[in-house]
Amino acid sequence: MVAHIVTVAFTAFMVYTAWPGSSLFSWHPTLMVFAFVACMWEGLLVFNRESSIFVNVTRPTKVLIHQVLNIVAVTCAILGFIVIYYNKSLNDKPHFTSWHGLLGLITVICVTVQSFGGDVVKYEWLRKILGVKLSSGTLKIYHATSGLVVFTLVVTTMMLALYSTWFTSQVGWLLWLLCNGCVSFMAVIIMNQVVSEYLPKTQRRGVPAPVPAKKTSQKSANSKRNKKLN
Repeated sequence: MVAHIVTVAFTAFMVYTAWPGSSLFSWHPTLMVFAFVACMWEGLLVFNRESSIFVNVTRPTKVLIHQVLNIVAVTCAILGFIVIYYNKSLNDKPHFTSWHGLLGLITVICVTVQSFGGDVVKYEWLRKILGVKLSSGTLKIYHATSGLVVFTLVVTTMMLALYSTWFTSQVGWLLWLLCNGCVSFMAVIIMNQVVSEYLPKTQRRGVPAPVPAKKTSQKSANSKRNKKLN
């Protein structure tokens, strides 16, 4: 429940601060917070055993909800990127001169690729077209692991946004700390979710089959007896 309160509170505060429609730039933080917090973050929480609001829903339905939310997230992220790029062009400002801008570009690309990777995991016909021969279980582990890396990139980009001139001029130090805490909270929750869900599976896959010790000891004992008789 706390995770969803953070979603609503952080999204509402960022939308209120940006006040969409007040300027062209205002749509950039608005679209990005909807993309990465209201949609992507909530899309990841669908599979969280403690925070999901879809606990009693079947796995295929959870996958569908996750897919829809991430499609919306990618769409909003691309639109948010177009807005800030167009806004800088109108004002004759250089592009990708800050770490936030550069990582923002990388983040949007990685999020789009990650979303397509989810389709590869879900649809067998797509795997056949691409010639992917890995099993579905292995692909799920890869998708979850890469998803954690991509979401870490998302969080880093969001953190850098909190240091931007626009945001620091809009809020005081207390609200800034609260926003920083919200973003950090998201990172910790998703990291714990992916590690606790998929790390045991990778360990089980890496453990070799146990050797039948009893049979081996019996054979060695019989061979020793035969040697003594000879």
